[in-house]
Amino acid sequence: MKRFYLLLPLLLFLCSGYTFAQSAGMLTGTVLDDKEQPVGFVNVAVLEAITAKVITGAIADMDGNFQIMTPAKGKYILKLSGLGYVELQTPAFEVTGSNFSKDFGKVRMKPDVKTLNEVQVQAMRPTVTTEPDKMVVSVEGTALASGSTAYEVLAKSPGVWIDQDGNIQLNGKAGVQVMINGKRSYLSGKELQTLLQSMTAENVKDLEIISNPSAKYDAEGASGVININLKKNVDTGMNGSVYAGYQYNNLSTYTSGAEVSHKRGKWNSFGSLDLASRQRYRNMEMRRIFLSQDGSTSNFNQIGREESERFEPSLRFGTDYDINDKHSIGLMGNIITSNSENFFQTDSYLRDVTTGDNLYIDALNSADGKYSNSTFNLHYLGKLDTTGTTLSADLDYVHINSRDNLEFENRYVTLGSDEPAVQELLLSENPTGYDIYSAKIDFTKSLSKKTKMELGAKASYVVSDNELRFYETPDNRKTLDPKRSNHFIYKENIYATYANLNTSLGERWTLQAGLRAEQTESRGNSLTKNEKTDRSYLDLFPSVFLQQKVSDNYQIGYKYSRRINRPNYQSLNPFIFYLDPYTWAQGNPQLRPQYTNSFEMTHTLKQTYNLILGYAVTKDFMAEVPNQNPEDNTTVFQQQNVQDMKSARATLVAPVKISNNWDISNNVIVMYQEFTNPVNGKMVVNDQVTAIAQSTHNIQLPQDIRLELGGNYQGAAVYGLYRVEPQWWVDAGLKRSFLNDRLTLSMNVTDIFKSRIMKVDTELNGNVNAIEQYWGNRSFRVNLRYRFNKGSEFESKKRNVNLDELNRTGGN
Repeated sequence: MKRFYLLLPLLLFLCSGYTFAQSAGMLTGTVLDDKEQPVGFVNVAVLEAITAKVITGAIADMDGNFQIMTPAKGKYILKLSGLGYVELQTPAFEVTGSNFSKDFGKVRMKPDVKTLNEVQVQAMRPTVTTEPDKMVVSVEGTALASGSTAYEVLAKSPGVWIDQDGNIQLNGKAGVQVMINGKRSYLSGKELQTLLQSMTAENVKDLEIISNPSAKYDAEGASGVININLKKNVDTGMNGSVYAGYQYNNLSTYTSGAEVSHKRGKWNSFGSLDLASRQRYRNMEMRRIFLSQDGSTSNFNQIGREESERFEPSLRFGTDYDINDKHSIGLMGNIITSNSENFFQTDSYLRDVTTGDNLYIDALNSADGKYSNSTFNLHYLGKLDTTGTTLSADLDYVHINSRDNLEFENRYVTLGSDEPAVQELLLSENPTGYDIYSAKIDFTKSLSKKTKMELGAKASYVVSDNELRFYETPDNRKTLDPKRSNHFIYKENIYATYANLNTSLGERWTLQAGLRAEQTESRGNSLTKNEKTDRSYLDLFPSVFLQQKVSDNYQIGYKYSRRINRPNYQSLNPFIFYLDPYTWAQGNPQLRPQYTNSFEMTHTLKQTYNLILGYAVTKDFMAEVPNQNPEDNTTVFQQQNVQDMKSARATLVAPVKISNNWDISNNVIVMYQEFTNPVNGKMVVNDQVTAIAQSTHNIQLPQDIRLELGGNYQGAAVYGLYRVEPQWWVDAGLKRSFLNDRLTLSMNVTDIFKSRIMKVDTELNGNVNAIEQYWGNRSFRVNLRYRFNKGSEFESKKRNVNLDELNRTGGN
């Protein structure tokens, strides 16, 4: 612990010597379209006024803001270019010195609209774009996103894969840090899935996929960061929208909602309410083979259908107040609740060769649950000078509460026997609660014309209270089963600090180097078993990004970072979760964090095509291991640390423009994964070369109709000890606007050929565990949205707050 407190003043001391460095001038502005909406990711180049030679430049952020270090004395022009927009050049301006600054204000670009054969065709922005440090997936305004949830949109993003339990993986690696508007969601597993499924994609602007985050980000998230950016208000006065939708996939889902924002004077406020009644089903088949020591086998086969219904209201609100031109404060809240009912009917056959018994089990698992997630943020942002010095601070509080009541009705029938069926009723209650507190501060300062320093610190405190009460019902009496009941409390403190340096090394090289330190103190306590697990460890997480400008049309980025994945809170919980008479899951309080060293090289050609080469090594990789016991034909699933995981990948982002009314976004990932794990004294290697491909076609048809076609393929893959068979699917959507773009009608069909079937299997020492399941992905959706606004444009404050610990409150 003392090492951490010595580290923070040391970092501040090392950076303090730069605070008197010479201030540098900046060229700033905001790019808008003809509808006063921000245009993100535009290329902004600084050209010599006489020779038109490119001197420097930058890429505007997602809100259209750009910031460029002032070049040497001389006359220059700005050249702005972006796919789907007419190229723009500003009038010439003269730089008089290194302290010269100029704010270009609101720079407006016109869409590239042309008339072909008397049919007006409007070019469209690409679905996927790549920046030096991230990949951005556009969601706003797409037909395929209409009626979807944030979870479904995320599942279709490049490099994202959802495993058989609904957990999110990125580039074949688990441990994704999910953020919303730069703020940690603090969830994983089942809890994260519930959160994202309760968020409509109608309110999502884009997704940022960051596979190699800098030291400014929390070190949590071995496979990277996915940031979900929600739409932001850009108009003064009152504006907003209302929407409603229907989905049919053999079951019916209804969605509706409204959002409103208001800007007046120094206040900017917003609020949104979503109401949804969602139904979903799953068909599954499972096969297990148990190998006894004498070589005989037993077979366990199961078929089942699961149906769930959830009513999910959610409320999001916030307000910002401009104290003056340089300082602002804000409050933001997000409240999500869910009431759910779940039914899982299975038919199982157990054929035991050793005893000759053939058993049929008819099981019905039913559950009703209540879930709530309340997140609050208090935010401060200060612009301390005109050269880019900023100070921001955040206070966060999260309260999560859930309660699941489950009933397990089992009927056992011995086949070929006259014995009567045996009835069994088991009950369980699983109340869970989390309280998360977090405080952080970030400071940014330009040390010179070409150098910028970022400093920050963060502290968080988590209390997790989980209880499982399991009951048997002999003679119709509810009796507590102490062997399968437990009460587990987990407390965790994380203290972090970081320093990040951005500098230019000549005309062709830029460097970003950072170091993050995190001190972790955790205490796990099983009140039922009187077992305690305490841990204290300090970790350093370096990151280095080196950008090389080979030419105006070719750049190379070199990246390295070290990251951590701490176990989910429920994975540390020593509970036994009952699934069926022969299957359960068990927590592992001895689970250790996993550490990943990640290397990446990004080639960018003509600021459009990208080839990303990556290699990562993960130590103490956490994976689900099925332990099959031939003596009683039971299977226990548990998270364990396998020895390591190695991954090499190549990602190609290659958009193609067929014509002004037909854009294609193509992404291909080829990767090799290798998992090693000691089993019974032998090293078991599970490896595979796999490919993931995605192609999305955006076609502008006559009568202002937009057609979207999406095709996806995921090749054979491995994960931990599992092997996953290939799967593919095709989606299509139509979208049209009416009443001067105020009313929008969207229709889409997902998984048209009902081909998105997941098949997973593993074999250990002759024991086989295989499952095939379909989540009811084929559906038809129709959505209507009406937009209203009154007022002129203004720029909303951009938040950049991220929390850490909530991502781990979920479990499998």
